[in-house]
This record gives sequence, structure tokens and C-alpha cells, in this order.
Amino acid sequence: MPKFAVLLYPNCSLQEITCLTSVLSVWYEEKIDFIAGGATELTSEEGLRILPTKTTAEAKAADYDCVILPGTINPLPALYDDELIRFLREGAGTETVFAAISSAPILLSKAGILRGRKFTAGYFMQMAETFDFVEKENFVHRGIVEDGNVITGIGMFFREFAEAVLRKFDYDTGEEFMRERPEDFTEEELTFRWSDEDYREFLEELKEYTGKA
Repeated sequence: MPKFAVLLYPNCSLQEITCLTSVLSVWYEEKIDFIAGGATELTSEEGLRILPTKTTAEAKAADYDCVILPGTINPLPALYDDELIRFLREGAGTETVFAAISSAPILLSKAGILRGRKFTAGYFMQMAETFDFVEKENFVHRGIVEDGNVITGIGMFFREFAEAVLRKFDYDTGEEFMRERPEDFTEEELTFRWSDEDYREFLEELKEYTGKA
């Protein structure tokens, strides 16, 4: 089974990757490691308090089939996190798939992973002009760009980003992946019932809370 990791850093945008991570964990029951430069609590862009499950000192990018990088409204803390960049840099040249959305591709640029590769990003172009490690000639103004083992995307295309990563690992996303419209469903289709077996399991679990045998 593929091994997945998500990199965490201050103000990372969970919204941009939870479409992907929820499908991996809920639909396909994949375990995901959440890795940060240190073991301290972080705050996401949405204001959620999050704790990593591993640090960059405890993991190697090459140990994973895919490393997912969320965007962040302020990439500077991550960009100057030496441990995080080291973790990424050591994954350059391996078969690990790096999937970065929104501003996160700039981290891949600094780590050398985008060297010679086409990519896109959701950061302001002045940022690309500020840092000489960004290969501006390889910037492609498209929503999703895939080049070898690197997938990059702009934040507003989080569904398409999730699709690209899932398809990279041969997961079947279907043709209407998370794009269904409420008005296209009947009342019957929007009525959900457990199977008899699943309902019995629910009732057994319920006993743990009610104390009733």
C-alpha cells in the first residue's frame, strides 16, 4: 500500500488538501503521517490547532510514496525552516511523488525538487521574482501541472489537485469526483440507511455509551 505524508507548517491551509486527505483516509483507509519541523503545536490558516504525528528528524521523504504540501498565506516561516527544507531536499532525486498546492511549490523550488521541471503555483509573481531559486522560465500558468513525480496546483483547484494525486496512484475517482449537484438527486437517493449488519454494529457500540446491555 502507498505511504502518504503531509507536511505541516504555520498557517498551512487544511482546506486545500482535506479533499485529498479525507478520500485517502476515509474511502481507502490509508494511514497518513503528519510531519513538521518540530513537535510543537501549529495553527492552521483556518485557526485550527494541530499537532504533527512525526517530525522531520524522525522521517525521511524517501520513506513515502507521496509527500503532500498544503499552501499557506505566509510561506516565509516554512521557507526558512531549515529542518523542513532539509527533509524536502533529501527527497530530491528519489521516486517520491511531491504534491504541492497554492504557495507550497516555492518550498519545492528552494529544496531543488522543481529544478528543470514545469510547475504552477498560487503565489504572487513578485515572490518568484524575489527568489533566484525559482526557475521562472518553467512556471506554467495552468490550474494543475504534472511533470514526472511532481504535481503542483493552484489553491482554487483543490478538487482537481486531489484527482491528479489519486489518479497518480491508480485510485478510481470516477468522472464526477466531488462535483455532484444537490438538485440532481431524488429524495430516495438522499435517504441513507445502514445495512442490517452495520446497524447491529452501531447498536453494539451504542451500548458503550448508554450502559445498556
